[in-house]
Amino acid sequence: MTNKEEFIQIFKENIKRPGAEDLLDYLENKSDFFTAPASARYHSAFEGGLCEHSLNVYDCLVDYLNRPRVREVYELDYSDETVALVALCHDLCKIGCYKSSVRNVKQVDGSWRQVPTFQFDDPMPYGHGEKSVYIINGYVRLTREEAFAIRYHMGFSGPEDNRDIGKVFELYPLAYALHAADSEATYFLEGKG
Repeated sequence: MTNKEEFIQIFKENIKRPGAEDLLDYLENKSDFFTAPASARYHSAFEGGLCEHSLNVYDCLVDYLNRPRVREVYELDYSDETVALVALCHDLCKIGCYKSSVRNVKQVDGSWRQVPTFQFDDPMPYGHGEKSVYIINGYVRLTREEAFAIRYHMGFSGPEDNRDIGKVFELYPLAYALHAADSEATYFLEGKG
């Protein structure tokens, strides 16, 4: 099964709320989601990397939420729909932002060689997490906790006030769980982040 097929299967099996079919149609037929990289030069910086990264985050989030401590002590329990929606769609902000390019790399012998790369050019600079929330809400109504989880999935690595992030993690534990899953996928599964 390809990453695209796996993504679509997980999406269709779990996300049933009104607008889900339209959101999937947008991803499949009106965007570069399944061919875009997840970054320009770091994690999953290859064609199809965004889809693969989203699947990795989904797997990491499912694993995190199934830990005994998370279930029994923290008492986190989310629907399969919520887990799939926030994990699979947390980085929709990256759609249409990466263009194929080349860069020069100096070789051991001192010569230069062109290597493929991606250039980031955001046609709708609305922020990172907030842009994903905006795109999703154009098709599917997110709960408040889902919206905050997606908005703050970057955790303390973004430009936000650290007090806001701590408060969000306290109020909406799904935000921390998604951040942990995104970090695990980025730094452990996908290499340099």
